[in-house]
Parts: sequence; C-alpha cells; structure tokens
Amino acid sequence: MSLTLSKTKLSLLVSSALLIAACSNQSNEVTNMADLSAPVAKKVPHKMVIHDHTRVDDYYWMRDDSRTNPEILAHLEAENDYTEAQLKHTEAMQETIFQEIKGRIEKDDNSVPVKEGNYYYSRQMQGENEYPIHVRSTDFKGSNLEVLLDVNELAKAHEYYNATGLRVSPDSKILAYGEDTVSRRVYTVQFKDLATGQLLADKLEGTSGGIEWGNDNKTVYYIKKDPQTLLGNKVFRHTLGTPQADDQMVYEEKNKAYYMGLSKSKDGSSVFIWHASTEAKGVSVIDANNAKDMPKRFIEREEGHEYSISKFNDWFYISTNWQATNFRLMKVHQKHLGDKTKWQDVIAANDAVKLEDYELFNDHLVYQQRENGISRVTIQQLSTGQKQQLSFNDSAYSLQLYGNNELDNPALRLYYASFTTPGTHYDVDLNSFNKTELKQTKVLGDFDSKNYASERIFIKARDGKKVPVSIVYRKDKFKKDGTNPLYQYAYGSYGSTIDPYFSVSRLSLLDRGFVYALAHIRGSQMLGRPWYEDGKKLNKMNTFTDFIDVTKDLTAQGYGDEKNVFAAGGSAGGLLMGAVMNMAPELYKGIAAAVPFVDVVTTMLDESIPLTTNEFKEWGNPKDKPYYDYMLSYSPYDQVKAQDYPNVLVTTGLHDSQVQYFEPMKWVAKLRDYKTDDNVLLFKTDMEAGHGGASGRFKRIHETALEYSFFIDLAAKG
Repeated sequence: MSLTLSKTKLSLLVSSALLIAACSNQSNEVTNMADLSAPVAKKVPHKMVIHDHTRVDDYYWMRDDSRTNPEILAHLEAENDYTEAQLKHTEAMQETIFQEIKGRIEKDDNSVPVKEGNYYYSRQMQGENEYPIHVRSTDFKGSNLEVLLDVNELAKAHEYYNATGLRVSPDSKILAYGEDTVSRRVYTVQFKDLATGQLLADKLEGTSGGIEWGNDNKTVYYIKKDPQTLLGNKVFRHTLGTPQADDQMVYEEKNKAYYMGLSKSKDGSSVFIWHASTEAKGVSVIDANNAKDMPKRFIEREEGHEYSISKFNDWFYISTNWQATNFRLMKVHQKHLGDKTKWQDVIAANDAVKLEDYELFNDHLVYQQRENGISRVTIQQLSTGQKQQLSFNDSAYSLQLYGNNELDNPALRLYYASFTTPGTHYDVDLNSFNKTELKQTKVLGDFDSKNYASERIFIKARDGKKVPVSIVYRKDKFKKDGTNPLYQYAYGSYGSTIDPYFSVSRLSLLDRGFVYALAHIRGSQMLGRPWYEDGKKLNKMNTFTDFIDVTKDLTAQGYGDEKNVFAAGGSAGGLLMGAVMNMAPELYKGIAAAVPFVDVVTTMLDESIPLTTNEFKEWGNPKDKPYYDYMLSYSPYDQVKAQDYPNVLVTTGLHDSQVQYFEPMKWVAKLRDYKTDDNVLLFKTDMEAGHGGASGRFKRIHETALEYSFFIDLAAKG
C-alpha cells in the first residue's frame, strides 16, 4: 500500500466524512500518514425490537452483502490507511519478524506419503512457492513421482486461491478437486485426466469442495451450497460427461441446524453422508457399487444423540454418546442396521475418560482417549484382545491419527507435537508397537528445543473449577518474578480442543522474553464433554470468566507482568476477546481479535446470514427471551460502554463467509465512539481474503508478524 494518498483517493475519503487528514498549510495533500486521525463513521440509528426490548444500532448501515458500496469500501480503506500510519514505526520490526519466521521454515518440505489404493500420495513445498505441488508414487520412497496438481500454477491469476478436497477415482485415472478464488468457501469442482493432464468438460459449481466417487469411476457425489446461507443442504449425483443441470439430487437437508459432509468407508463399499448439528449427529449410507442407490439412514436421527460409524467386513463400529456422556465404542452386524438395541459394547462408557477417535485394521483396533486433559492411544489386537498403550516423553502434547486409509496397513500412522517438540510423524507397528520416526519438521537457524521449557498447571476459577493451562517460555529469558510479558491465547467454543502444539512463529515471541499461555477454558472438551457443556448456551459466561481468572492467577504466580499482559483470539475466540475487554479491560495492555464474532444478538436473529441456523445449539436462539437476555449480557458489540479499553488490533477479511466483515467494522466504530482512553484502536481488512486470512504459506506470516510487532512494541513502551 502506498505511503501517500492520491488527490482522488483523498477527495473520496473526505467527501464521505470518513477520514480527517493532517494537511500542510501549502497543500491539500497528506504529507505525513502518521498524522491521520482515526476514521470516524457516521451514525444512522436503526431500531430493532424484540421481546418488548429496543436496541438501537447506529452502524447497521455498514452491512453490504454485495461488498460493492463505495462508502463502505472507502471506510475500510481509510481504516487500513490509519492502521498503516499508526504502525509505520513498527514496519522494520514486522519485516524482521517476518524474516525470522520465514527463515526457520525449510523451503523444500515434503509431506510424509500416505498410502491409498495402489499409490502413495504426498505434497511438496518448493523454494519460494506459496502453494503445494500434489504428487504420487507407487512406492513410499517416491521413486517414480507423478505430479497430480501444481497449485502454484493454478493460483498465478488470483489474489486468493484455495484448492481442496482432492479425490482420485477408484481406477486412479481422474483427479477431482475443488477451487475457491474468492475465499467465500464456495467451490467449483474440476476434473483432471491424469493421463493427458487435461481438464474434463465437467465442472460442478456452487459446492462445498469435496466429492466422493462411486466405484464405477464415473459416478460422483457432491454437496451443493445454498447461495444465501452458504449451508451445504443438498447432495447430488453427477455422471461424468453429462451437464451439471442433469444431476440427480439424492438427499436434501431441510433442517437448517445441520451441516453435511461426505466420506467413503475404508473398504470402499459405501459412501457416507454425515449429518452434524451441535447436539445431534448421524449418517446416511449409499452403496458405492450401485449408481442408482439412494441414501438410507443408519438409524433415525435423535435430538441429543451424536454418533459416527466405520465399516469393517460385515460389521459397523459406532462411536456414540448414547447412554455415555464421554462417548463409547459399539458395534452392530449389518443385518441389524436401524436397530439400536442390537448394538454391542466394544469400549464401555467411562465418565472420567472421553473417547476421541479410533481406527480399524484387519486384526487391530486403535483408539484414542482423553483423561484429565491428556490424550492416550491404545492398540488392541482383535484376535487375542492384547492391548498396549503408547507412551510419549512430554507431559502435554498434541496427538493425531491420520492417513490410516487401508485395512491391511501393518502400522498405525500418527502425528505428534508439543510446545517444545516440532511436529513428528510416526509409523507404529501394530504387532510389536515399535515407533518408527518418519519425519520431524526441521526448524532452521539456531533452534534448540533444550532452550525452552513447558509446564502444565491448573488454575482455580471463581466457581472452584480447575482450568488447565499450558505454558511455554525460553529458559534463559524467564524469571518467575512477574517481569516477563505474557501472551495468553484461547478459543473456548464448539467443543474445539487445542492441545499444546509446536509453532515456529511463536519462537519470535519466546526469544524476546514472552511467556505463552494456552488457556483450556470451558467451551472446549479438554476435560471431557461436560467441560464443553459448561461453556455454551446459558453457561457461556464461564468461558469468559475462566479466561479472566487465568490471567489474574498467572500474573499472581509470577508467570507474567501484570502491566504487560496481551491476549489474542480469532472467530469465536474473537468473541472471547471482545467479552473480556468489556468485563476486565484493566487486565490487558493489548488485545488482538481476528475475524471476531462480536455482534452476537443481531447475527443470531438473522437467519439470512450464512451459518446462523446451525449455531442455535451452540449459543441458543435469541427468539427465545431467556437466550436473548443472556446473549445480550455478554455480546461484545452490545456491551461496549464508556470506559478505558486496552490497545486493540482487529483484523478481518472482506469476503469472510463465517464472520461477516461488518461485525468487526461496526464494533470498531462503536468502540471509537465510546472509549475514554488514548490507547490505539486499529482495524485492518484484507480486501481479498476471507475467514482463513491470506492464502499462501509465506503471505500468512505477514499477518502473524503484524500482530507480534503490535504486542512487542507495546511491551517495549513499559
């Protein structure tokens, strides 16, 4: 972005009353960007009445679903210019941090090949490339690599590009993939002939990006999205060589509280349609060998019942919360489909242990459980019942099962990482239990894991519940005397559990003396399903008070300087940031809120906004007065008041389909009007991106460098 404003642009901004510039006595041109005043938005009162209660939204006018309104775009550009001006003195630091992070990343970096069918699939990152090159080989070593898709070539013509959902036909001849060039998460599916390298004429518009193949190599199942709500609400069957207009709809989801997904059973015999709402999940099954088969419910959906399935020979295995708060594993013979009374226990329910994942092999069952916040993986031989639990060195870590696509695999593939251990890929022999390290992410430069230490502690919340907190710091920079700047992060919604993970970016904070704390607050499932239930709907306030109580105790224990506490969160984590800013602004010197969900009540009352209806079971439906009153009590936008606020950096994407750009835009405008301090309030909009931010592995680093520089600069000011 230019560091000066053209006369045309200046005229547009001034005429719309969105920007006040400091001008010289001799010229109307801006001579110093740093002298720009904060953009001031006009007020247009908009009344909203429900439950005999009236709210007035002065900035409702900022919503433009077409994203073409010149006044709104000018205001966003003015905010970007103001942010650039205010952070101009940090540009050198931003570049330093960008180069630090980029310099730790191995430029030529390939994923570990995963076997599927007759090939091993992987992706390569090369040199300065922003995007992967997808390849395959007939062996693990990659002795005869074949390029399937070079995403760098596809992305050249676009400011934003995302390729997703790659699926190769059962005969390995055709590649299907979805592409999004706007960042609205609405994809066009393309088909590529892998022998000729040419695209087929078939093109599926308006999809969720993923497909599943029928076993005849010409039948394709895909989900089409509603153009307004962006909910994937219809499953279609497409036959290669025919127009999309002729596709048959095989399933329509009429309940707007449900998302849908597609997958295929490990044995290839079935296509699964996944139905998922916040408090109910289910599956419909299609015979992959019958191009005319229609979906059949595995069992009828029930409110409150969540289950998923895997097929193994004539049996279906079911992970279910039926009479099991923390889920259990059951099985049923295919002849008893639809009859829940025939289900048999495989792993019994345990109120203290949550079943998280499982994998089936020809003679082995592998299952992942969480106890007291720590994941454990057990391998069980089906023929003998012999069990072995895997062990790892760190006290807290991330653990994921992935790439286990074949029933006859001799080994379990998993990914392991911790705050101090870079991401490591293992194959674990299913019989001997020996772990073979396939790859550990290289961290270039002078990184040495021995320089860093992590801790896992519990902090008592105000109601007596103990909140797990994962902490990491650089040993030679840390003194437990309350002198280190503290960076605290959390999410706390949708049952999403964030385990301690390694980050090359985070090292730039730790090496400057920051202590990083990941708060496992209620709303996640860190301590099992009840931990989630205690942080949603009419218990949502626990999420915010947990975060605040963690901050207070960390500084009281000397982990951080109470005058240099910084907090960050994105999306629903941005809601968290907005809530704690309103409730305890004095605790935080700086806040970073990315794509923040802050206008809770208005959004949840508007079913035309993408994804709203699916959220009712998470937040409640404000059309019911108890939920309306409760949401209103914490909604960051509604609770803005005349008080001092921390220094704040808000970021969003114009094309965000998850949290619409106008939520943070309105929030910033209202904060500017009400706040009584002289702290900075900055708002940056990526005019090309959506909810996930910029595309490309190096472009994203700029966003991290901006946030880190913002905090480091504030910490340096004392």
